[in-house]
Amino acid sequence: MKYRAEIDGLRALAVLPVIFFHAGFEFFGGGFIGVDVFFVISGYLITTIIISEMGEGKFSIVNFYERRARRILPALFFVMAACIPFAVMWLSPIDLQDFGQSLVAVSTFSSNILFWLESGYFDTASELKPLLHTWSLAVEEQYYIIFPLFLIATWRLGLISILALLFFIFLVSLGIAQWNAYNAPSAAFYLLPSRGWELLIGVFAAFYLRHRAHLKSHTANQFLSLLGFSMIIYSILMFDESIPFPSFYALIPTLGTGLLILCAVPKTIIHRLLSLKPIVGVGLISYSAYLWHQPLLAFARHKLFFDDISNVLLLILCILSLFMAWISWRFVEKPFRDRVKIGRRAIFISSLALMMTFSVIGGYFHKTSHMPLSVKLSNKQIDFPIKYNGILHNGKKCSFPKLQSPEDLCEIKGGSKANKMILIGDSHARVLSEAFYSSSSIFKSLIDLSATGCPFLLDVNINVGGTVNCSSDYQLARKNILLEKTDSIVIYQARLPLYFYGHGFDNGKSGGNEVRPKVKVSSSFIGSNKDSQELFLNSLSDSLEFIAKTNKSLFIILPSFSNGWDPLQRLVLIEKNKLSFAEAKDLLSIPKDRVEKRVGLLTELLEKISQEHANVTTINPNDIFCSELSCSPITSNGELLFTDEDHFSLKANSTILNKILNSLSQDLR
Repeated sequence: MKYRAEIDGLRALAVLPVIFFHAGFEFFGGGFIGVDVFFVISGYLITTIIISEMGEGKFSIVNFYERRARRILPALFFVMAACIPFAVMWLSPIDLQDFGQSLVAVSTFSSNILFWLESGYFDTASELKPLLHTWSLAVEEQYYIIFPLFLIATWRLGLISILALLFFIFLVSLGIAQWNAYNAPSAAFYLLPSRGWELLIGVFAAFYLRHRAHLKSHTANQFLSLLGFSMIIYSILMFDESIPFPSFYALIPTLGTGLLILCAVPKTIIHRLLSLKPIVGVGLISYSAYLWHQPLLAFARHKLFFDDISNVLLLILCILSLFMAWISWRFVEKPFRDRVKIGRRAIFISSLALMMTFSVIGGYFHKTSHMPLSVKLSNKQIDFPIKYNGILHNGKKCSFPKLQSPEDLCEIKGGSKANKMILIGDSHARVLSEAFYSSSSIFKSLIDLSATGCPFLLDVNINVGGTVNCSSDYQLARKNILLEKTDSIVIYQARLPLYFYGHGFDNGKSGGNEVRPKVKVSSSFIGSNKDSQELFLNSLSDSLEFIAKTNKSLFIILPSFSNGWDPLQRLVLIEKNKLSFAEAKDLLSIPKDRVEKRVGLLTELLEKISQEHANVTTINPNDIFCSELSCSPITSNGELLFTDEDHFSLKANSTILNKILNSLSQDLR
């Protein structure tokens, strides 16, 4: 295959925006599209090699996998090995456990599947995962396994049939990407079915150049290469994480890359630009640069977890990733590509041995790394509250019922002759049921209609982290139960700011931003043009009005303070850094005005409903967590009131339950 310097220049155009994006520079808000550029380049290069050799009758699947192993694995294993000691030194037990999982997944070419599965409601901030970026390598590795086998199986069908099949697959994959981007965004982002069409753009470019020459018109090449370059630059500068991706939006940078491959020929402006020696030099080390940048940034954020990381330090880390990339390229990548010095047998045996070794190490980390039960700060013992794991009723765990029959109801029998209660909301309501269970003498029965990620909101679907786990059918089923129980007390609690804003609490850099999959509220009625926030507010108001008009006593737990980080993990890091309890208290506090800004609009709406209905009472949980100036998940005597970044402990929920009981009239007690 003839060397094209501009392709290495294109690699530089791909890797630098990715590095700056992960560093957090706002100017590169769409820098993540660099991965999409890489996909197109990979599709082009790999296809060019395969069809050239197949056309000459020289293609060998073993030779192909050997070349891929030489290209990908040595540098990857080098970076993985370098990460291990820093992971042991700096990661919390839970983070080390997750790191162990990623070691296994990277070794088995499945890290994209792991990070897709991890991208749920309680996922760790993505910027803190040292090996998160390997998801794209896994996508390419899966492509390397499937695509050569596809060509071997279809080669005899002829060029037209192969291209027709590939175009069909392209349309299906693009359709999956478009649908998933709006309905299952995590799957869209991480999995091959949603990314395959990007690789196929490069495949089509390879087939075109195999059977056709570049365009002869200099003017056409000049215009189309400038257009392609502009499409990539536009995506880098104008896209951000709010863009549904990879959807049709991804056609802009990927088609732009395809145009550069086809039209950035000698004598064009873009060819001259991409062929400049410094840019080609970055392109040559781009693979190692991609490997190094995320671990360097992630470990720096772990080490400096309690401090803001300056832009100067972030820029230094970006430059360091290029320096480490040169070392990897010079002393790891290049030697392992030399077939004379390192034979095929050595490559395959060493690769298999290292894959098994990293899998064993990762399995060990995952099995042995667990959070302690307490920490000791300034001679003050802080015990961690047990996380809620589902209460038992009738000998089985309570989970959201199918509501197909009365037996499906999650009902808890109490010791009182009064107070039939219905608890409804999301996982915040679910953990509140633990307090009821611990105080069963205060109620006759409790029907638990709570479900994780599913507040009671009529006529909407709620998509949390790419999964519609809260459909309008669920809402209707719960509505029917509320209509049947005419003499019950209803308690409503949900993490309302999450659904309204569509993301978790932003507690600033030093707070370890809660980076979560986006949450979307959508109408169950076809044709609705209301945005997510408007739908949410309308549905919340209508839903609570509906409960109030049933004449039941309705207690609404107001939107609460939320950390945006797990206080248990933070306390372990505080102890590890030998900080005092006073310092811990400061690091675990959030200014009260920031909390009030987050919950203010929703609190006003709920208070308004309470004022309009005599049977509606609001309970403010922030009275438990907040002083005049700040809010904290830990009390002055060292009690933790949270079990993670946003769920209350049994202690906090028992206090909320007592607030409810104190609000009830004496004859209802």
